[in-house]
Amino acid sequence: MPKLKTRKAAAKRLRATGSGKIIRRKTNKSHLLEHKSASRKRRLSGTAVVNERDVERVHLMLPYL
Repeated sequence: MPKLKTRKAAAKRLRATGSGKIIRRKTNKSHLLEHKSASRKRRLSGTAVVNERDVERVHLMLPYL
């Protein structure tokens, strides 16, 4: 069976935790930050777990994750 290709864009944005969950960065923290409150920017700076409905799609993009 041939090797599977990894989608490099997804590999740069997603990684797995020790327990196997997929984590991602939160959105809306790259620009236009002046009008957002400090508490909102703090909340957006963390990471989030990928929704369980999207995990199967992520595994198709990242077969060796």
